[in-house]
Amino acid sequence: MDCTVRWMGNDAGMSFVAETGSGHAVVMDGAPEAGGRNIGLRPMEMVLAGTGGCSAFDVVLILKKGRHQVSGCDVSLHAERAETDPKVFTRIHFHYRVKGRNLKADAIARAIELSKEKYCSASIMIGKTAEMTTDFEIIEEA
Repeated sequence: MDCTVRWMGNDAGMSFVAETGSGHAVVMDGAPEAGGRNIGLRPMEMVLAGTGGCSAFDVVLILKKGRHQVSGCDVSLHAERAETDPKVFTRIHFHYRVKGRNLKADAIARAIELSKEKYCSASIMIGKTAEMTTDFEIIEEA
């Protein structure tokens, strides 16, 4: 896996463009009080978003492999960080909303647990510094 992060220069304040080996790009920026212009995600927001994406990906894939009729999945994350540098994540709560037909709570709980404990590289790494909690709701599709 490769990634290049490039500072956009003095005129851009603290803005950076990350270009990945898969050919995608994203803008990151700092808060205005840190010299940023607020034109992109903060780097730690990217870490949080990546963790949510990694876990949601796993949950959907696990449910689909189990032949569950899943049609939607989103996860909201709320994170707390240490007050002093390095300001690592100390707590993250994941709230999943899984949509589909005849979904079973035990299957969703198992998919979330498998993601957290076995498959999601991001949450397993972040779990070294952060207490992670989860809950979910099922949205029955008509």
